[in-house]
Amino acid sequence: MRVLFDTNIFLDVLMDRVPFSDPAAELFSKVEDGTIAGYVCSTSITTIFYLASKIIGAARAQVEVKKLLNLFEVAPVNRAVLEFALTAGFADFEDAVIYAAACQVDVEAIVTRNQKDSKKSKISVYSSAEMVNIML
Repeated sequence: MRVLFDTNIFLDVLMDRVPFSDPAAELFSKVEDGTIAGYVCSTSITTIFYLASKIIGAARAQVEVKKLLNLFEVAPVNRAVLEFALTAGFADFEDAVIYAAACQVDVEAIVTRNQKDSKKSKISVYSSAEMVNIML
């Protein structure tokens, strides 16, 4: 299954945000073992690095981003993705970009804690816990 993970899911794992970190980490294990083809939006990488460096320091943030890049495929953001995001009908532009990038790489699902802002998605949107249950 091809799944794009939203920024908040990576931060849940990296920052061990309980109770969200456990199901997110379980999904990352499924990416690691090949059960899930995991994707991260390219714009998420910079956000993750920025926020992580504020909390765990730039050196550790760099190590964690390298791990992320080794494990996940990157869904690129280019002009076409941004233009599509502008017309996707989402209230939040960042969520629209995540959705447009997900469309570009043809994923089957998006995992996020921000499901309410993805109502316009034509791709199935799940929380980490919901996706874990689907993968059982």
